[in-house]
Amino acid sequence: MEFDPLLADPTRLKILALLASCDWAEFSFVRETAGLSKSALSKQVSKLEEHEYVQVHKGYVGKFPRTSLRLTDTGRSAIQNHLAALQQIVDQSSRRSPPP
Repeated sequence: MEFDPLLADPTRLKILALLASCDWAEFSFVRETAGLSKSALSKQVSKLEEHEYVQVHKGYVGKFPRTSLRLTDTGRSAIQNHLAALQQIVDQSSRRSPPP
């Protein structure tokens, strides 16, 4: 397992973790839950979309614009591998005996 350099950024990791638990999420939900401004989330989502980790759907509900986000299969694999690499470090560190 290897770390994903794109997910070394805690904000992008948080976004993917949020999206991993649902099918689609509204932009506003992700923004509020992640504690980000609209522009900060937009910038991070663009980066994740560029790497095909996130799919973005823009539409309307009545007259109101809605943006929804979804984790792609590529994004799901990326976060799973990244978390497995982190877990491997945790497992290795817990096997070591504490220094005398």
